[in-house]
Amino acid sequence: MPKAQPQPTPETQPFWDAAARGELRIQRCVTTGEVFFYPRPCSPYAFDGEVEWVTVSGDATLYSYNINHRPARGFEDDAPYAIAVVELAEGPRMMTNIVGIENTPENLILDMPLKVQFQERDGIVVPVFAPAEVAA
Repeated sequence: MPKAQPQPTPETQPFWDAAARGELRIQRCVTTGEVFFYPRPCSPYAFDGEVEWVTVSGDATLYSYNINHRPARGFEDDAPYAIAVVELAEGPRMMTNIVGIENTPENLILDMPLKVQFQERDGIVVPVFAPAEVAA
C-alpha cells in the first residue's frame, strides 16, 4: 500500500517545489523579518501580513519525538520510526522524520544536531532530518 502523501495547496506549493530542488524554504514576515513555519497566506507577526519565501540552512536540533511501533498504512516497512519535532537553526519548529540512525531512545538524544535531507516518496519530495555527523 502506498504511503499517505502531502497535498500541496497554493500556500504550501513553494515549500514542496523547493523540496523537490533539495532546498528547505520557509516564510518570513516582510515587516518584522521573523521567520515562521507552517506556510500560510499572511504573516502572524504584522497587521499588513506580507510574506516572502527564504531558503534556510537546513540545520536543526531534535526538540521532541515519539517512536511509532504501530505504523500507519504504507509505513509498515519503516517501523519503528520516529515522528519528530525539530527546531530549525532559524527558530521555527517543524514535524518530520529522523533518518540515518536506528530510531531508539538511546540514539534519539534531545538537542542533538541534525541536518536536512530529502526523500522522494511516490512522486513528492519531503524534508527529513538525519544526525549532523551522518548527514555530513
